[in-house]
Amino acid sequence: MSTTPNTSAARRFTLKTLSAAAVAVTLGGLSALPAYAQETIKVGVLHSLSGTMAISETVLKDTVLMAIDEINAKGGLLGKKLEPVVVDPASNWPLFAEKTKQLITQDKVAVIFGCWTSVSRKSVLPVVEEANGLLFYPVQYEGEELSKNVFYTGAAPNQQAIPAVEYLMSKDGGSAKRWVLLGTDYVYPRTTNKILRAFLKAKGVADADIMEEYTPFGHSDYQTIIAKIKKFSSEGKKTAVVSTINGDSNVPFYKELGNAGLSAKDVPVVAFSVGEEELRGVDTKPLVGHLAAWNYFMSIKSPANTEFTKKWAAYAKAKNIPGHKDKPLTNDPMEATYIGINMWAQAVTKAKSTDTDKVIAAMAGQTFKAPGGFTSTMDKENHHLHKPVFIGEIKADGQFNVVWKTPGPVVADPWSDYIAENKGKKNVPEKK
Repeated sequence: MSTTPNTSAARRFTLKTLSAAAVAVTLGGLSALPAYAQETIKVGVLHSLSGTMAISETVLKDTVLMAIDEINAKGGLLGKKLEPVVVDPASNWPLFAEKTKQLITQDKVAVIFGCWTSVSRKSVLPVVEEANGLLFYPVQYEGEELSKNVFYTGAAPNQQAIPAVEYLMSKDGGSAKRWVLLGTDYVYPRTTNKILRAFLKAKGVADADIMEEYTPFGHSDYQTIIAKIKKFSSEGKKTAVVSTINGDSNVPFYKELGNAGLSAKDVPVVAFSVGEEELRGVDTKPLVGHLAAWNYFMSIKSPANTEFTKKWAAYAKAKNIPGHKDKPLTNDPMEATYIGINMWAQAVTKAKSTDTDKVIAAMAGQTFKAPGGFTSTMDKENHHLHKPVFIGEIKADGQFNVVWKTPGPVVADPWSDYIAENKGKKNVPEKK
């Protein structure tokens, strides 16, 4: 499924089909700005706090608020305190565009931290570009996009999907020969699987050895699909499942996986959107050994991660955050969010301004000692982080045991080499 190409004409065509009305959103009955608006720097927080994606996104809102509290405790930025403006787009993709316009035009935020799904990001993108706003996007995605107005702090496919499949193909990963590509039916899973199909074909995997299935957001009955996977995997070749299921559907999927007795030894599942938070409501004992590929796990041992997890535990308890006050968990998108807001703060300080263009220029080459134990670097050109890749096995307690990792950070390749039409594209956002 094609996404945003690197030309202005193609970008207009692609985004028109998804969110043509986004830029023209009008909001009635908006209240005036507070009197103290000029005395603070407003920060937009755009995450679903209700609906199917709340299971994943709510904690990212809290991560932004924690980081804002930390920055304010150190004196804020440019002599001003940061003021969060939290909105709930409620897992409603067009509403993401409305809320973005509200944040930029009514609330006058300097930056927005938000979105999880690619469909929500693509709804927001034309609004941010039209207004010359700034979005930090903290989740792994399908690539095939670059924008002057977006910094992508999650993984591109070469920083998650490709390494995960390479691992499963290796002897250490079980030498998988057949593949189930299972995802939620929207742009991220379909485009990621387009890339993975091309990659598998390049490795000599026949189409007959690839099964591809999609379910809608909020899907809850996985009995039929699990039965199909069992049949597919019984046909003589080692089979692995690549899961791009997103949101609360992961809970019934993993429950049914356990009920069906599909063990990691028989049919390993590697997930790209399941971390510590999504496993909170699942009995993980039957899932021991199944995998997830991320750029961070809570179980990573590093001084920076020890500090990060302690900060989060203290914050969650102090703010009485549901679930986390008793069992505080951190995960990859939380780390990516935390890196993003701290890099933005560093860039504002360097630029001595919150002006979008000045901050964008100052973001190039920013570094931050990430909780994952590596120094994350913002690429000087492509607006993506250089990130390490980790593959972890699910443990009985819902944490992950890292079984494979890259030697160091990997440079993102937003335009996948496995999509033919990307040949010759430059990893530089188009300037308007």
